[in-house]
Amino acid sequence: MAIERIAVLGGGLMGSGIAEVSAAAGLSVVVREIHDEAVEAAHARIAASLSRAVRHGKTTQAEADDALARIHFTTHLHALGDAQLVVEAVPEDVVLKTHVLREVAEVVTGDALIASNTSSIPIAELAAAVPESQRVLGLHFFSPVPVMSLVEVVVALDTSPETVATGNRFVERIGKTAIETKDRSGFIVNMLLVPYLMAAVRMYEEGFATREAIDEGMRHGCGHPMGPLTLCDMIGIDVLYSVCDELYEEFKRPEYAPPPLLKRMVAAGRHGRKTGRGFYDYDGARAVVSA
Repeated sequence: MAIERIAVLGGGLMGSGIAEVSAAAGLSVVVREIHDEAVEAAHARIAASLSRAVRHGKTTQAEADDALARIHFTTHLHALGDAQLVVEAVPEDVVLKTHVLREVAEVVTGDALIASNTSSIPIAELAAAVPESQRVLGLHFFSPVPVMSLVEVVVALDTSPETVATGNRFVERIGKTAIETKDRSGFIVNMLLVPYLMAAVRMYEEGFATREAIDEGMRHGCGHPMGPLTLCDMIGIDVLYSVCDELYEEFKRPEYAPPPLLKRMVAAGRHGRKTGRGFYDYDGARAVVSA
């Protein structure tokens, strides 16, 4: 099956990015949010991202206008009914994700594929809420979606070969690189990345080095495009905390346990760039080094 019509559940940072790249590839897209204010925010987020792409010469104004016109925003679940692929991109909470996937399964056709953009929750756990679980897979995008080229295609125990093949073709259609991974918490990238990030958080928490020294050390010493604490802020401290919890719950290995500092930052609302404050303070997209 060739995917031409997709629906995205959730118009936040990840959902908006998935909708944008899909529409830019010529697909018809529906973005479903829970209330009108969230719909307006999703529309504004995508419009702003497309405008940036035009300014940077990555697309033309006409192409950006066409992409935005291919996206329909709604609060109504039934608007997803004719989607061939639904990508769930709601917050990283297993109860919430299970609930929305169960709702989606009631309105889409029996052959529609259902995917989760979860970064850590096992797909089999989510697929249990969906009849015909062979049509459920993981499509784990990376933030910011319009920039990052990778998508992890997560194959659960019951995911059919046909579903995997269609998922891979969809990823290729929207111009991304697909890598297949088995279904366990963290998949490939986060299983390798999280211990590194948490080691940096612990180093900073213990006062061993400043945040700037840690980040500059990895940038200039290892050639990374950004330091680990800056990357934490970009991913989102709340998202990282949830990922750590899932990984530790599954593997019970200390390198996956979230340090106490991370919990305090989540409680304080210091979630990184999206809230204006994380390990660094932010003025727009620019980090501000404060005392």
